[in-house]
Amino acid sequence: MLQEYLKLNKNILVAFAASISISAIIAQLLSDQANYLNTTYTTIADYVIYFSVFSGLFYFDNRKKYRLDSGETDTVKLKHDLKKLITSLGVAEIVYTVIRWMTQYYFLTINYDPYFASIISQGISTVIYMAVVNLSVKLTRLYKDDS
Repeated sequence: MLQEYLKLNKNILVAFAASISISAIIAQLLSDQANYLNTTYTTIADYVIYFSVFSGLFYFDNRKKYRLDSGETDTVKLKHDLKKLITSLGVAEIVYTVIRWMTQYYFLTINYDPYFASIISQGISTVIYMAVVNLSVKLTRLYKDDS
């Protein structure tokens, strides 16, 4: 069970690392845009990168978990776990998006460099996101102890 939490957190952090780097570059490239546009476009890029990387890593780590002895996919277990995962991530994503957008916009309005505003806002949001995801995963019992 602990190993499952560690894999999930590793996947989230690696996806955020990729996202934070590219989002900062995009924020800087869009520095001539209005603050609300820069923030919005950067947040959209953040999501595309994050979910692309996270999905790939999650699949790679869990591809054998849902295989039956016959070699087919255990779709019942997969659907059950995906519902719990989507619920856990969904709650955290709402919190993350609000905090990320508001903090980046704020930092841009007080004249932080766009790349720095993006990095700081994403860092703050990621810490809160990790807490909410882990709490949600615990509450949904995604990785319940089968013993």
